[in-house]
Amino acid sequence: MTTPTLVTDFPQPEPGQPRDYSFPTFGSYQFSNGLRLVVAPVHKLPVVTVLAVIEAGAVSEPVNREGVAQITARALAEGRAGDDAMELADRFELLGASFGARADWEITVASVTTTTGHLADAVALFGEALTAPSFPEREIERLKAERLSDLLQRRMEPRGLADDMFVRALYDAESRYARADEGEAETVSAITRDDVVAFWSERYRPGSVTVVVAGDVTAEDARRLVEAALGSWQGEAPIPAQATDQPARLTRAVHLVHKPDAAQTEIRLGHVGLPRLHPDYFAVTVMNALLGGLFNSRINLNLREAHGYTYGAHSYFDWRRAAGPFLVSTAVASDVTHLAAQEALKELTRFGDAPPEARELALAVDYLDGVFPIRYESTSAIASAIAGMISFGLPEDYYDSYRDNVRAVTPQAVQDAARRHLHPDRLQLLLVGNESEIRGPVEAMEFGPLFRYDDEGRREE
Repeated sequence: MTTPTLVTDFPQPEPGQPRDYSFPTFGSYQFSNGLRLVVAPVHKLPVVTVLAVIEAGAVSEPVNREGVAQITARALAEGRAGDDAMELADRFELLGASFGARADWEITVASVTTTTGHLADAVALFGEALTAPSFPEREIERLKAERLSDLLQRRMEPRGLADDMFVRALYDAESRYARADEGEAETVSAITRDDVVAFWSERYRPGSVTVVVAGDVTAEDARRLVEAALGSWQGEAPIPAQATDQPARLTRAVHLVHKPDAAQTEIRLGHVGLPRLHPDYFAVTVMNALLGGLFNSRINLNLREAHGYTYGAHSYFDWRRAAGPFLVSTAVASDVTHLAAQEALKELTRFGDAPPEARELALAVDYLDGVFPIRYESTSAIASAIAGMISFGLPEDYYDSYRDNVRAVTPQAVQDAARRHLHPDRLQLLLVGNESEIRGPVEAMEFGPLFRYDDEGRREE
């Protein structure tokens, strides 16, 4: 009987040299009304994506109307002068186009993707949706109801509850970052159609809008179509909004959200992080990949592989214009809550003790380097990448130089980044779980003072 040859009997192939990559070339134009246009011709397929990047994110919202940015963005698709929501959707569909809009912390992005043959009509309709929305009251109420339903579901589900409560524990109560970006029940309930119209009137102005066109179109044709659709739009740019990133506290604390029906514990461990334009961005990106950003990162190998506490644990910096959160996130069985938290803390604390080994660093750099080009293969991905560049004020060569900047990160730079930007003494530990099972062992950790909340997020003495 012949012994089968095992795959392991063959030497593993060595990785080849990464292929060169260039982000699509793009150019920009400024119209007389203040609107900016960025065009990236990509002629692989007869498809074009058009985005409008609008300075109308959650940080721009009035106090006590948090959530209005998202509702305004989504309501753009609910009708324009002369069309209700179904008629507007039908008009886009007849063009083979898809239209939608969403807000994030800093900006709103409205988008339409269509074939080259329908581009002229799609851009014209896109312009009408932006400049003449009807905001039907019944649709505003429906969007509010959807958000309130989503909030109720998040309160019932430990993962969503943990995410919402963590930002409350992290940021000063006056910071916009201390509330969910899509608003909370009391603020969303208070939003009226008049609030939506007022937000649109104040923030949706050509001076604060950049239109991005990526796909099978020439720069001149894109300029002509956008000028016809939006060139007569008027309105001065509003004053830019900025969120404060002041932390709620600078010393450790435990925030225990009692959820008696929780089958396991959701853990969030972190502190206020860094703004996106920080000069250490690339060193921190590589550092986080090693710490908890990849499957073979230290935190995941510790909590999942070595101890079997979880199916997965990861860390990330939530990049924003101001300092967004840095956190470790995982879910574990209730009886190992304190042990998992201790191990995550151990990895954070010791990360800056020594530079990573060359092989460990190479694995992270090779991954970040290798996956980068495949992220930008579609017109929508290219347009979205340019939108991100605009939102954060990144240099125009950012995507062409990204891989070189990642490869340039050294072991010492990683250690220095960890020492400067990981703060074990400021960590907030948030736990959503059954108090009777987790409180005693957690208190024995002596991590810091413990604050208790009910499953509605109300702090209790």
